[in-house]
Amino acid sequence: MPTPDPSKKTISSSDSALEPLDDPQLEDAVGEEISASPGRLVAVPAVDTAATPSKTDQRADRMLLTGRAARGLSGNVLTPTQLAWRKLKKNKLAVISLVVLIVMYTTALFAQFLAPYSYDSQDMTASFRPPVAVHWMPWPTVYPQKISFDQYHDIIYTDDPTRPQRIQLFAHGTPYRFWGVIPTDIHLFGLSGNERVYLLGTDQFGRDYLSRLLFASQISLSVGLIGISITLALGLLVGGISGFYGGIVDDAIMRACEVIMSVPDFYLLLALAAMLPPTMSPVVVYILIIAILSVIGFAGMARIIRGMVLSVREREYVEAARALGVSDLKIIIRHIIPSTYTFAIVSATLSIPGYILAEAGLSFLGLGIRDPMASWGNMLSAAEDLNSLEQRLWLLIPGLLIFITTLTFNFLGDGLRDALDPKSR
Repeated sequence: MPTPDPSKKTISSSDSALEPLDDPQLEDAVGEEISASPGRLVAVPAVDTAATPSKTDQRADRMLLTGRAARGLSGNVLTPTQLAWRKLKKNKLAVISLVVLIVMYTTALFAQFLAPYSYDSQDMTASFRPPVAVHWMPWPTVYPQKISFDQYHDIIYTDDPTRPQRIQLFAHGTPYRFWGVIPTDIHLFGLSGNERVYLLGTDQFGRDYLSRLLFASQISLSVGLIGISITLALGLLVGGISGFYGGIVDDAIMRACEVIMSVPDFYLLLALAAMLPPTMSPVVVYILIIAILSVIGFAGMARIIRGMVLSVREREYVEAARALGVSDLKIIIRHIIPSTYTFAIVSATLSIPGYILAEAGLSFLGLGIRDPMASWGNMLSAAEDLNSLEQRLWLLIPGLLIFITTLTFNFLGDGLRDALDPKSR
């Protein structure tokens, strides 16, 4: 058994008497060694610890923290995804925004079940009916509303407490196909018989506002996700090809992107949307709006991806793949584009509100989703006159939902940018 060298001292993560290190490079090396092999003994030069015992403890604690920075409580090495998630959880606004978005998209996914009526179901005796009050004890109950007129012949709705109606869960109502597959008529809540309940009031045609908001969320929220997915795919592929090959290919692609970027986005959207015939199916209009938004947005993404690819294509692992005879397309998809994922995820999260606002603006102007289909944009068109703003505040709920969605995506994008940035760790 070899005799220990008296000029050296062994330390470990469990040693309570650790020595301070005078060489910063040696200290970093020891920290890395402890991080790579927890519990392993590391030999470092011994120094006089009697003079500065407090510094010894502080330096030792700092070394141990350095070694444990990339490990969890169990001692396992954390992956980059786990490190990013740990940092994201520290950003409270980002976590709250993520929860809000999950709730909103889940609600949109089950809109057919949650909505008490269809988005185009009309009640001509309930035009602009205000939200009904719910009495929760001893059971959720609403009062039917009576119609009367004031001196200006405006309709006045008043509750009739003599005929209380209990809200029933899983009530039978308008038949529908759940997710377009399962035929059913079960809704989350409703009233018995032919009575109708309007928790958020109605619009000018007597359509339940809550039902239209839920169905509109499917349009407005999906436009952002589908649009940015297409934009991201096009931007990554076009930018990757441009940066990888360079030369004439790069010049041709970048000049085309610059031409697209030179046209004002919203005016181009107005011109393209105005070309759509008014008799076109709402589903076709929805698909065309997504296609227009995607084509307009991919040029800026491609330029940024191209710049990132230029710095990646000369690295050793790309050269090794070329030497092994891997095709250019596989090198771009498997080796180069993944290096841009961090930027792509953050950019996509911050770009989704722009797609939602663009669709809402087109629909508000009557150039996007048209009645009877519902989107948050065309629902806001009913609140464009001053009388509605003064007396029918529930018509502004779509604008509030657009504001909340935009804000949460921006907060989540900021949190992801901080969590995924390797320089901030």
